[in-house]
Amino acid sequence: MGTAMTVVELRDFLAREFPQSPVAIDTVARHHASVRQRIGPAQLRPGGTVSGPTMMALADTAAYVAILAMIGPVALAVTTNLSIAFMRKPAANADLIADARLLKLGRRLAVAEIRLHSEGDESLVAHATVTYSIPPR
Repeated sequence: MGTAMTVVELRDFLAREFPQSPVAIDTVARHHASVRQRIGPAQLRPGGTVSGPTMMALADTAAYVAILAMIGPVALAVTTNLSIAFMRKPAANADLIADARLLKLGRRLAVAEIRLHSEGDESLVAHATVTYSIPPR
């Protein structure tokens, strides 16, 4: 079984449904997605590190993209839980990358693990788990 949505379809869907999202989709594959966000002054907090809300939103979006890549364009799939551990300071001058892997994809719930790192450095800056509720189809 392949993906239900291609990268191009997912990009179009996010642009249409979430035009405010700064996240770019790099790749999707079976049970996996990689997304990125450019980091600039608006994403930094005092001390020159990427803000927690920026990292949480990127992790959440990565999970959403990985899920939609498998189930198709379900705009009303929603986050029911997000847990994140901040490991080290991300680079303030590099894109932030989030790699999501689906751990469970059921009819009503999906669980994803997301690993975040700065572009050019594979060191983990944050690790998240996200649970989504999938509405009945």
